[in-house]
Amino acid sequence: MDWMVSLQGLVGGVLIGLSAVWLMGAMGRIAGISGIIGNLITQRPKGDSAWRVAFLAGLVSGPLLIIAVGGGLGNVADAPGAVIGAPAGGVPLMLLAGLLVGVGTGLGSGCTSGHGVCGLARLSARSMAATGVFLIVAIATVYVMRHVIGGGV
Repeated sequence: MDWMVSLQGLVGGVLIGLSAVWLMGAMGRIAGISGIIGNLITQRPKGDSAWRVAFLAGLVSGPLLIIAVGGGLGNVADAPGAVIGAPAGGVPLMLLAGLLVGVGTGLGSGCTSGHGVCGLARLSARSMAATGVFLIVAIATVYVMRHVIGGGV
């Protein structure tokens, strides 16, 4: 087991949790990415845009900073030197998957960050149900891709 990867995951999880707590405590807002982006684009709230832009800039600039200081792209393949590569199913499948995720966040009134991180911490029944559905669908998707279609890795 690579303890450094586990430690990085632990630190990342703690930072995500702390940022969600800070946003709720300081602004009274839930750190749900789909809501932050969706409201910024569709509603353009007056006086409420600066923190949304700063939050989104942090999401992008954090990984770029890690890359800039030599942290690399991350090892997700559990092999030395491996990094995130091209989508296993090709770009069209990736675009379809992204579209379905967008539809799902609309139907579920939020995304994994809003329900899974913030909603579960608030013991929200709706978030518990939504997170359960996310997990069941993810498990079913992996099963179908790997064992039925055979296109996944």
